Parts: sequence; structure tokens; C-alpha cells
Amino acid sequence: MSFLLPKLSCKREVDQAIKTVAEKVLVLRFGRDNDVVCLQLDDILAKTAHDLSKMAVIYLVDVNKVPVYTQYFDISYIPSTVFFFNGQHMKVDYGSPDHTKFVGSFKTKQDFIDLIEVIYRGAMRGKLIVRSPIDPNNIPKYDLLYQGI
Repeated sequence: MSFLLPKLSCKREVDQAIKTVAEKVLVLRFGRDNDVVCLQLDDILAKTAHDLSKMAVIYLVDVNKVPVYTQYFDISYIPSTVFFFNGQHMKVDYGSPDHTKFVGSFKTKQDFIDLIEVIYRGAMRGKLIVRSPIDPNNIPKYDLLYQGI
């Protein structure tokens, strides 16, 4: 399903998307087109893209083509999803140590839709961090690589 969503293939394109997407949540999925979990996430993103078109713009970013952002956002696990609103990085409290990105795939389309709605509403009120509406049991668990250093 990754062929249904637009791709950003260089740093300049990612920069341009962050600068120009206005009054909508910018969703950047960092991963690889041939990874199984990325394909599951892409399926959910593609199926919800039309429903969320008034609130969000979704792009796919290959971690190998944009290493600057891969390093900047500390993309250690793929897929990782990062959110922006009017050029501002939006953080989400998932109940995990990392609020900068969502790691893994969403369990359901509704989880992703609910998250975008919460980010959009929070951003419209000027918030830079929002609390995730997703059931904690549906959030993938992982360990931070730099924890305890």
C-alpha cells in the first residue's frame, strides 16, 4: 500500500513539507518500503488518508534516503511516525519514555484517526504536547537504546 501515499526522497523535500504544510498535521512515516511492519502501517495510513484529508497530510520517508532526519529524530526502530503542525514538532505522551515519535504500527485505523484528531485539536489550541488517546495495550513496547547512559 506504500505506493498510494506520496514519498519524500531527500532532505530538501522533507524541509519543504515541514515549512509549507499549514493548518494541518504533517505525518512523516520513517521506514522502508519492503519492511513488513512498515507495510502494515502504510496500509492503515493509506486507508485513513482520505478521511483525515481536512486535518492531516501524510508522507512516507525512506530512512536510507534521508539519514539527516533519521539521525536527528533518533530513528532506531522502524517504522517511526513523527508529527508536525505549522512547522512545529508535535510531541505526544504515549506513556513511554519517548514523546517525540510513535514507534511501530497502529493496531487499528481508529487508533490512528483518534491520535490525529487529538494532535490537531491540541495544536489548534497552541499546545506542543498532547496525551495519546490510544489504549496503552495497543502501544508497542520497546526499550530506548540510550537509556541509562
